[in-house]
Amino acid sequence: MAITDKIYLKNHRQIASQLEANVPRGAFSGATLDLVFTGDGIADLDSATRDRVLDFAEDFLGCSCDQNPYCGCPERKFTQYLLELRAEGLGPNEIVDVMTDDYMVYAYTGDIRSFLDDSIRTMEAIETLANVDGDTETSERARQAKRDLSG
Repeated sequence: MAITDKIYLKNHRQIASQLEANVPRGAFSGATLDLVFTGDGIADLDSATRDRVLDFAEDFLGCSCDQNPYCGCPERKFTQYLLELRAEGLGPNEIVDVMTDDYMVYAYTGDIRSFLDDSIRTMEAIETLANVDGDTETSERARQAKRDLSG
């Protein structure tokens, strides 16, 4: 299961009430993307919630793909956002706090920890394969990424 499947709307019930609709908790579920992050949905939200939802939409839903927002770009952008927060030295608890402050979405700390651990293991595998292929540039980039993720 991808980490973006474990990202949830904060104040989910409040948002559902404001939209007068049944909104899934998952921030990246298709129905949530349709109900909350479209122009009609955004207009029905209070100003504080609307600002965060607009920030989320601008930062993660803006791409030129024909299938937007179902093209995978929002999930990739959000995953990159999480990795960048870790590269800045934030731990799982702090990452959850920042994403909640920035976008009114949250995840369980254990899910973030597992995601980061899986990312480190992926970098280890890339480094090993690059070494076997004699690709020192890729090996070094993977090694540096692993260090950034390890803290």
